[in-house]
Amino acid sequence: MVASQMIYSQSGDTIREKTILPIQIYKKDFKEIVPAQILSGEQLERLNSQSVSDALRYFSGVQIKDYGGMGGLKTVNIRSMGSQHVGVFYDGIQLGNAQNGVVDLGKFSLDDIEAISLYNGQKSEIFQPARDFGSSGSIYLQPKTPVFKGDQKTNLTVRLKLGSISLFNPSFRVEQKISEKVSASFSSEFVQSDGLYKYKYQKKNSDGSVANDTIARRYDSYIRAKRFETGFNGTLNDGSWNVRGYGYISDRGIPTAVVNNDFGPKGQQMLDENYLVQAGFRKKLFPKFETQIKAKFAYDYSRFLDTVNVATTVLPIDNTYVQRELYFSSSNMYSINSNWDVSASFDFQYNNLNASLRDFSFPTRYTSLLAFATTYQWNRFKFLGSVLGTFVHENVEKNAKSPDKTEWTPSAFLSYQPFASKEFTVRAFYKRIFRMPTFNDLYYTMIGNTLLKPEYTNQYDVGFTYQKLYDHQFFKGIYLKADGYYNEVEDKIVAVPTTNLFRWMMTNLGNVKILGADVNVQAEFDINKIKLKPLVSYTYQRAGDYTDRKEDYYGDQIPYVPWHAVTFTMMADYRDWSFNYSFMYTGERYDAQLNNIRANYLQPWYTHDVSVQKKFNWHSHQIKASFEVNNLLDQYYDVVRNYPMPGRNFKLIVSFTL
Repeated sequence: MVASQMIYSQSGDTIREKTILPIQIYKKDFKEIVPAQILSGEQLERLNSQSVSDALRYFSGVQIKDYGGMGGLKTVNIRSMGSQHVGVFYDGIQLGNAQNGVVDLGKFSLDDIEAISLYNGQKSEIFQPARDFGSSGSIYLQPKTPVFKGDQKTNLTVRLKLGSISLFNPSFRVEQKISEKVSASFSSEFVQSDGLYKYKYQKKNSDGSVANDTIARRYDSYIRAKRFETGFNGTLNDGSWNVRGYGYISDRGIPTAVVNNDFGPKGQQMLDENYLVQAGFRKKLFPKFETQIKAKFAYDYSRFLDTVNVATTVLPIDNTYVQRELYFSSSNMYSINSNWDVSASFDFQYNNLNASLRDFSFPTRYTSLLAFATTYQWNRFKFLGSVLGTFVHENVEKNAKSPDKTEWTPSAFLSYQPFASKEFTVRAFYKRIFRMPTFNDLYYTMIGNTLLKPEYTNQYDVGFTYQKLYDHQFFKGIYLKADGYYNEVEDKIVAVPTTNLFRWMMTNLGNVKILGADVNVQAEFDINKIKLKPLVSYTYQRAGDYTDRKEDYYGDQIPYVPWHAVTFTMMADYRDWSFNYSFMYTGERYDAQLNNIRANYLQPWYTHDVSVQKKFNWHSHQIKASFEVNNLLDQYYDVVRNYPMPGRNFKLIVSFTL
């Protein structure tokens, strides 16, 4: 989880890079106020992670919902506000899912990712699209940009991953220098696994005694997926441009819950086809004025089947969904003086959804966003303020439509360095934002409710960072980051039964209050040419449901949010050898039932992961070989109850760079 940090000293308007300390925060410019958590470069290769969701487990304040196996859904929740409140951005443009508001992070490989950044609130920049202001938390996935050494015009990397659970995962990436100002890249990979693994199943009685304890095999978790991506990057005088195309085609088994001693296959299947084309242009038109334009078209097809074992369903299921998204953004920034900038951004987004459901509404959504922001620095004080206007209009082909919505939401970020040494910084922010009801919330047949209101969040955060470098023989530097926060989720959208218990409806009922703290401590040592980089992250969260005082679960911890979570990572480097050890602990929780009673209690789980890597040089080429062991102690655990995770598993990775 260790990533690189740039430590800057500022003199007037200039920024001078002093050194690089491998820690989590990366300051892009002197206006950055709230630090991000970042994983980048080679560190992503060393964290025993197959996908983006695996890497995000090492960030503080994050809960990953993983339904097990290779083909299971993987979503992220930041500070317990809900997965729909997380904005996921790929190469600077948000990934959308108007159908259910959730991005499946298991679809994104790490092979082509240069950096993963997580921001609480929002990125503390003002020169960005209006959409970037519109989430309670944001994850930025930055693809690799071609870099050429000397006179080299072609880079080629071929990688093969083999592992337990019959994993076969070849990939390649080629980069070509077209001219001094233009480069291109193309990459592709194939992932295949039968998804079969053993797990321990244990069922307990209400008094805590063991009713059943057995070893079974996990089915319905296979995956066959193909990913391909191409990109063009160019530079201009005082500007840059890029174009990117992405495709993902998969056939995945859907692992179902293991209940009532039913361990056999269920035959549920998901077929996906996801395509997007996006482009960006950025240029400084005048000494104090800069503009950028971004655009995207996305097409998403999914098909869910449950036709093999129809005994588990009333009728066989074969549903298809097609989403289309068109997005355009224009952002402009003007520098009033060296310490004061202002910006204005306008975004337009078109979404529609077709489905094979009975009596479906076929909705279309038109969303316009308008953002105004300013950032100002006065001596050691920094301020960023923004206001976002959101205007939503929807049409449907049949049934009632949701009313038009207009919302204005503010945010404010502050930081202050009380000492001249600039090693210690205090900061705070407030943000109010909302998420629109999804198409499923509004229009799903027999369940949707077109009168739903947006789901609001209010975020309050106070924290500090301390960082210091040492010219010591062994101890090279330390970094400490701590935040305390309080969040509220208003009008939370939940499903409740109607007068007919077999028919449920979405409604605004929930009210959640979250009190939490995140702490990160990092250091660097150099002992006899062995570089050690330890990291400890700790998260505390008290997230209670305060919807109805009359209910006996009033104030209880919301499902799947642990009170305590800890990660520890140690990276060691010696010459061409690298070693990584990771420990992850998730404390006691309760499952999706409302009451915090013994029957709903989930025990803590923990995992130990280790990996070793060796670099070889063959002529002018580099070969990397790494061996990983995940869940070293073969710990049995569920991230989500009755969705067992794999036990001890192995992976061998060999890559060749031309």
